[in-house]
Amino acid sequence: MDLAGLQLETPRLLLRPTQAQDFEAWAAFKADEEANRHIGGTEPRAMAWRSFAAMVGVWHLKGFAMFSVIEKDSGRWVGRVGPWHPEGWPGTEVGWSIARDRWGRGYAPEAAAACTDWAFDTLGWSEVIHTIAPGNANSKMVAAKLGSRFLEMGRLPEPHQDKPVEIWGQTREQWRARKEPGA
Repeated sequence: MDLAGLQLETPRLLLRPTQAQDFEAWAAFKADEEANRHIGGTEPRAMAWRSFAAMVGVWHLKGFAMFSVIEKDSGRWVGRVGPWHPEGWPGTEVGWSIARDRWGRGYAPEAAAACTDWAFDTLGWSEVIHTIAPGNANSKMVAAKLGSRFLEMGRLPEPHQDKPVEIWGQTREQWRARKEPGA
């Protein structure tokens, strides 16, 4: 897969694999306590670099990872959204994390819908899940907007195995039926 040319586009966003120029915005995002409350907590800059480098590496190892979300109007990095399936994960996930100053604009469902299409059409996934902390009402609303439903309680792999998560999701057939005219 040609990662250099890979890009998804929505009406307001560009989604592309993580690039070196994204790090400063990534590090600022990972330092924001509220934005990271439900996704493992904040990371100091050195740890943010490691998680950033891991995302870049996963793109090269697996041919997919979360996309950097770029706001078309400003050219600014505003989050990470996309397919995610690391070792021990409970399923093939499309996840989202948007910078807090861009919350409430509908970027998460807009980007996640494009990524879900890509996961089903390009990666050939048969289902998509979303792992959501029980107290994360905003992510539950995003999942519902995507047509996903609560499936079961689950757990993430180490080091987050002690934190239960709600697993939301849908099959490729459910996703496509929802998008058909008259559905």
